[in-house]
Amino acid sequence: MTTEIKVPQLPESVSDATLVAWHKQPGEAVRRDENLADLETDKVVLEVPAPANGVLRELKVASGAVVTSGQLLAVFEEGGKAAAQAAQAAPAAQAKAEAEAEAKTDAKSEAGTDGEAGKDRLSPSVRRLVEENRLDTHAIPASGRAGRLTKADVVDFLGRQPSAAGAQSAAAQTAPAARPAPPAGARAEHRVPMTRLRQRIAQRMVEAQSTQALLTSFNEVDLTAVNELRARYKERFEKEHGVKLGFMSFFVKACIEALKKFPVVNASVDGTDIVYHEFYDIGVAVSTDRGLVVPIVRDADVKGFAAIEKEIGEYAKKARAGSLAIEDLTGGTFTITNGGVFGSLMSTPIVNAPQSAILGMHKIQQRPMVVGGQVAIRPMMYIAITYDHRIIDGREAVQFLVAVKDSLEDPGRMLLGI
Repeated sequence: MTTEIKVPQLPESVSDATLVAWHKQPGEAVRRDENLADLETDKVVLEVPAPANGVLRELKVASGAVVTSGQLLAVFEEGGKAAAQAAQAAPAAQAKAEAEAEAKTDAKSEAGTDGEAGKDRLSPSVRRLVEENRLDTHAIPASGRAGRLTKADVVDFLGRQPSAAGAQSAAAQTAPAARPAPPAGARAEHRVPMTRLRQRIAQRMVEAQSTQALLTSFNEVDLTAVNELRARYKERFEKEHGVKLGFMSFFVKACIEALKKFPVVNASVDGTDIVYHEFYDIGVAVSTDRGLVVPIVRDADVKGFAAIEKEIGEYAKKARAGSLAIEDLTGGTFTITNGGVFGSLMSTPIVNAPQSAILGMHKIQQRPMVVGGQVAIRPMMYIAITYDHRIIDGREAVQFLVAVKDSLEDPGRMLLGI
């Protein structure tokens, strides 16, 4: 039975997605629920699962194309009867999909685009050839509409050798591993498009800077008591709960205690109103190869240390596997980010709008401190709060940091609720 593989229903706030890569090609056998392709939105990467055991028969969309909900991606056949035929049709199907994507890209170009500008607007297949062979697009004759380069133009250029440029390109095509190193002192550049997620991160960072009155305050925390508590109970905690007792759960709990004392830090601006959130959905920033994402630990105030550690760990795995759902990232009343894992000693984090504040953790460093009139070596961490000065005064921000510091330097207070 033949089945159409379509773009799954995208979240309400997402209009389209980019087909990043096909994980299967026509003729390949596929197991039920195996991932066929990755669709990247400006928030998450969605997987397109196989509906049953069978064979991927034909691709309708090439990698790099922009797609919308319900759009036909591929034709799938349950069972293995069409495997041989599909395998034979693979090159033609791929070429057809790439040609269609190229034609759509051409159609979107403006009628008045000049030839040189047209060469900067490349289809995914042409861009791949150009980047793999390190070609100068302005040196390649273009035959496409409005001066656009086609795949045939690039292939033809690679095959011709009347010039030094052509010979070098042909050699690169036939023996890329033997490509000579650039001459000493050469200043090379490599241009790649931003991913959808990186574009979204850039947009949100600029929006936060341009719409909020951001200010950062600092303090430092002595983590001796937290270290001692973790060392005393880490083995028992892990045996009892199946998860390691890390630092993040202490910081989440300390921030919640401080947010309860200074509710405006947990608030947000809506027009000319201040919205006070009477719940504590804490975002925890996670770094991935694709960029920074902020999954949300919901109702963190009613969760124990073990539940928080497990949830953060699961989110980190999903983030690095690209399997976070939109629901994992939406909402949130306050965010914590930890630059210390990369060695940052101090920074000014940017607020995750529409939230009004973010806490920055940093590297733990052994430093000499005066304790009880004596100099002692202590594990110290600088902490920072960046806040929207439109609704949060400096007094509240500073006292919030002091409350976080007090909870971490005497963690028993959090456990006893005092």
